Amino acid sequence: MKLIATIRTWLEHRQSRPVKEWFTVEFDDVNVRMRAAPPGRERWEQSFAWASVRRVCFKDEGLYASDGIYVFTSDRAESYMVPIEAQGGKEFFHTLAARGHFPPEIMLKAVRSTDGGLYCWPPEAPVPRDG
Repeated sequence: MKLIATIRTWLEHRQSRPVKEWFTVEFDDVNVRMRAAPPGRERWEQSFAWASVRRVCFKDEGLYASDGIYVFTSDRAESYMVPIEAQGGKEFFHTLAARGHFPPEIMLKAVRSTDGGLYCWPPEAPVPRDG
């Protein structure tokens, strides 16, 4: 019986928690803040200013995984990633559109996708030009 209880406990800890239980995105008129406490990993926090947003991509992960919103800013080369299923994720995605960072017609295509598509706005990153 003790072996069965040990295995049951181990299995319960191995099951992943829903994204909305460990990832939160919040925003106001100036900034976007993300907090995460991923199961089995260290907590972290990140933020960026709305004014720094340069490009947004939506990555469809199919039917069995959380789709991701990738926000590229002028602050760093790497994007910030927000799972659509995060607490506040859907509101964040709609606010991106409302603020002009992701056109509604592209958003509609993205959310209807189930084939692993990648939808970005602007479609191509601008190429820097030397003076």
